Amino acid sequence: MLHSIKIIKLTKVNPATIFLLLFALPVLCQNEVTASASWAKLPSILETIKEPVFKNKIYNILDFGAKSGGVVDNTRVFVKAIQKCTKNGGGMVLVPAGKYFTGPIYLDDNVNLHLAEGAEILFTTDSTVYPIVHTSFEGTELMNYSPLIYAYNKHNVAVTGKGTLNGQGSNDKWWSWCGKDSYGWKKGTPDQKDDVTRLMDMAEKGVPIAERIFGKGHFLRPNCIEFFECNQVLLQGVQIVNTPFWVIHPIKSSNVIVDGVTIKSHGPNNDGCDPEYSKNVWIKNTTFDTGDDCIAIKSGRDNDGRRVAIKSENIIVQDCKMYDGHGGVTIGSEISAGVSNVYVENCLMDSPELDRAIRIKSNSRRGGLVENVFVRNIKVGEVKESVLGIDLFYGVHGNQTGTFMPQVQNIFIENSTVKNGGLYGVLAKGHKGYPIKNIRFKDVTIDKVETEYAIENVENLKFVNTYINGSLMESPKNQ
Repeated sequence: MLHSIKIIKLTKVNPATIFLLLFALPVLCQNEVTASASWAKLPSILETIKEPVFKNKIYNILDFGAKSGGVVDNTRVFVKAIQKCTKNGGGMVLVPAGKYFTGPIYLDDNVNLHLAEGAEILFTTDSTVYPIVHTSFEGTELMNYSPLIYAYNKHNVAVTGKGTLNGQGSNDKWWSWCGKDSYGWKKGTPDQKDDVTRLMDMAEKGVPIAERIFGKGHFLRPNCIEFFECNQVLLQGVQIVNTPFWVIHPIKSSNVIVDGVTIKSHGPNNDGCDPEYSKNVWIKNTTFDTGDDCIAIKSGRDNDGRRVAIKSENIIVQDCKMYDGHGGVTIGSEISAGVSNVYVENCLMDSPELDRAIRIKSNSRRGGLVENVFVRNIKVGEVKESVLGIDLFYGVHGNQTGTFMPQVQNIFIENSTVKNGGLYGVLAKGHKGYPIKNIRFKDVTIDKVETEYAIENVENLKFVNTYINGSLMESPKNQ
């Protein structure tokens, strides 16, 4: 569309006005420059994320006495094979076709645990088999049941192949501990409620991690795969099903690649991948079909997150598919140390059971700064609630109000289509005095949405060449 331009004679313009006009030009272009310049930085970030490299040496678990069939306990077999592999400088620990029952598996430096096609690792659901280790539960560090696959302070590690990791979670095992009827919990049976309250209280009081002891006799479910303080990590190709809790959890780790993984796990809190306090995490070509958020970027809960004070940054999500889940790409709610520089592109999100495409959640007890989230070239078939949802009054586990005000700024979504947007195109609610700043939709088409946007305490929501329900959107006034 062409607009007429009014010519102003400079001789009649106050010099102060000229100064203000010149000063305003960079501001008017700021969003465009910020988004384009940030995408231009992505290749250099990706170049720093290197795949681990392993010696060309194979350690077949059958040579260490492994028995397939899904009945014989192979825990000691995995220990022996991994220990010998790392002692000899590393290589591949091969799991051939077959079903192998085991307790937790501990990775070590320079070890690639490789599941051949047709291999399935079945993890025991006997909680007493899982030792107490330094881990985390919903953004709070503690001593708890070991993750099913665990790497602590390791370098150059991987889990690869075309096989399956089966946590064997069900309404009869692990899942009922969440305390919900829909997952098999019955009145009078154990649940996690008292343990969660106790852990949160310990963290708020600054109890040392070594004294936050849970595990046996308690009911906080373990993560499935956890890389804790690791560097140069690869998780590639495998299928992961029916996990007790969070599926993939890189915590305090850097240079992590999740590539070509398939996750099918509909248990409670079965987030697909939760990078926490982590930097340079590349999630690509992965399919998420989960019982919670598909991807949930974290940085600690409340006082524990502020104690650690490591933000998650440079999180890249490319060419992924998101089906069932609470959110496609979510940031929060355990987010107290902050999140910066999230890139999401070329993803498909589509399911009547997918609540939101892009989601940010926190509250005034959690706080945290979320900034610089860049989304482009996504295709959304159907979501229930919103294309972009920002909830800074998110509430779980009792009173969630405090004095740590969450802040969100610089959220850019461009060149994307939504066929069925659910209730809202944008649903964003900030706190008075701490507005959500700089949301921009550019070249976006959203169809079949009930309400174009519902915002409160939002500053600078812009629509550029964006259509909702067939109408070209104008940016809201009086922001």
